[in-house]
Amino acid sequence: MLNLLRRGAPGFELQTPREGWRPPDGAIWLDLLNPTREEELAVEAALGLELPTAEEMARIEPSSRLYQEAGGTFMTASLLGRAGDESPKVTAVTFVLAKGLLVTIRYDTVRAFTVFADRAPSTGVASGTAALLGLLDAILERLAAVLESTGEEVQAASGAIFRRTQSKGFEPLLTELAQAQSLTSMTRTCLVSLSRLLSFAALAHEIAGDPECAAHLKSLQRDDQSLTEHASFQSTHISFLLDAALGLINIEQNSIIKFFSVVAVIFLPPTLVASIYGMNFRHMPELDWTFGYPMAVVIMVASAVLPVLWFRRRGWF
Repeated sequence: MLNLLRRGAPGFELQTPREGWRPPDGAIWLDLLNPTREEELAVEAALGLELPTAEEMARIEPSSRLYQEAGGTFMTASLLGRAGDESPKVTAVTFVLAKGLLVTIRYDTVRAFTVFADRAPSTGVASGTAALLGLLDAILERLAAVLESTGEEVQAASGAIFRRTQSKGFEPLLTELAQAQSLTSMTRTCLVSLSRLLSFAALAHEIAGDPECAAHLKSLQRDDQSLTEHASFQSTHISFLLDAALGLINIEQNSIIKFFSVVAVIFLPPTLVASIYGMNFRHMPELDWTFGYPMAVVIMVASAVLPVLWFRRRGWF
């Protein structure tokens, strides 16, 4: 599928590229979403470029992801797809800046693309270079929103962890923290990948020859760096909360084991006394004594009470 953005148009319009297809007048952005081979060939013929395949986009070598060829600047970054779903994922997206156009190739939904396409007319985007910088800005804004949303969930989990007095309910908290850690880690991966892309984008002649675009790019680099640092801090905080939650669970489990250990010790002497007087021997002096039974009961009660008093005095119970 080919989405096309014209200069001043309100959002994407769908195109069906065939053999001999050419970008219409006013086109500034061609967005290939899950393109067929026919669509790829039509766009390649129209622009005189060889677009990377999905397999080539998945490579992590810088030489495969960032290069200049046939007058175009090719940049592939890992972006966060389906961030609002239950199963977000990192997906490779290629940005091509050539012949005054921005060409993007992706195989998954990235919300920032649609958001930017809808607001592009109001921001006065008039060229492929401006579209690239504006799209990268929207991507960073989306990643910042993901970090902020995740941070709020982490703070709520933090309060719930340290306010709890029982281990009941810790399991969903641990699950939430694990999901937050995973999402934060994916976000940081995307930010690091974008950092490499932004550094390489400065080599594009469309940006290097325009002081305003170069200044915008430097601003994006600073934003990316600050978000990367924030993601690192948030990841460390989540790790601390996971360790703290597990530590509290261990403390409560130790308290339970300690309680049962104390109870077992309390009832051990009475059990010993009852066992002795429950033995069937002919010659046991207390069997013929009138106060034998009361004496055995008193010994059992005393042997249970004395350990309790001792444990309380030592602060063990």
